[in-house]
Amino acid sequence: MTAPASARDRFVAFRRSLARPPKLTEQRVRTRGLDFAIFTTPEVHGAVPLCCVNGGMLFDHKLLWPALSPLAADRQLILYDQRGRGASSAPPGVQIARIEHDAGDLHAIRLALGYRRWDVLGHSWGGGIATLGTERDRDGVRRLVLVNAVGPRSDSWLPSLHDAALRRLTGTERSLLQRLDPSHLHDGDPARHSAYARAMYPAWFSDPELAQLFAPPRSDSRTGAAIVARLRRDGYDWSALVRAVHTETLVLHGEDDLLPTSVARELVALMPHARLALVPKAGHMPFWEAPQSFFDLVRTFLDRT
Repeated sequence: MTAPASARDRFVAFRRSLARPPKLTEQRVRTRGLDFAIFTTPEVHGAVPLCCVNGGMLFDHKLLWPALSPLAADRQLILYDQRGRGASSAPPGVQIARIEHDAGDLHAIRLALGYRRWDVLGHSWGGGIATLGTERDRDGVRRLVLVNAVGPRSDSWLPSLHDAALRRLTGTERSLLQRLDPSHLHDGDPARHSAYARAMYPAWFSDPELAQLFAPPRSDSRTGAAIVARLRRDGYDWSALVRAVHTETLVLHGEDDLLPTSVARELVALMPHARLALVPKAGHMPFWEAPQSFFDLVRTFLDRT
């Protein structure tokens, strides 16, 4: 049988081969003075659970569900809405919110749920949260998977991101993004951040045809907007913290991502026990654009004894 030629065809064929995703169980957990919405798949006896941290900064756990549902066949997945996103409560003093607060929540949520140890997967900005959270909870994280994660220094990727997206887009999509100035994202206006995220969305895909299958997410999270505005305005350098992460780590990155592969190589160079896996013909969401390769790589890494 001839393999499907396009990314769209490969994605559709892969999803049709899967069983129906398991139903998520929702619960509320109170920790660090906030109520967090937690979503879990059924327990898998003898398997280390996997906490999944979504990116996007403005958005909730639905960015990774049901995208990551194939992993639930082998282990329990734990997803959650970050503070002030989705169904989780917002912190007081939203304008002073920082990504470091999100990182501290990972350890607190693990303890509140009663897990002695878990694996952690973070995607995009969620990769930053996962890395910083693992550095704070070294005994609680067995293995770490970073999927198209942001780089350890903002100056290595963030200033060039807008122009890289413009080069990738054409027609109406390009015109829409061209009208938006990323310097206007320094003020933390959630409507402006949400509009910019929607305009950028098609550029994250390697294959424009596949991008048409997915609707850009929407969110009006004041907390998320405040956090990403601070990161854009002030920049960041997590190099010292990344070096301190001795957890065994898989840095997985789509070769055609807007985030250059150099940020993945920089992460691997800094982390003492990290390995790099580049996924051909995939952009920012390799779990959609190259699902077979993505899930094989993640399973092999997590299942190793």
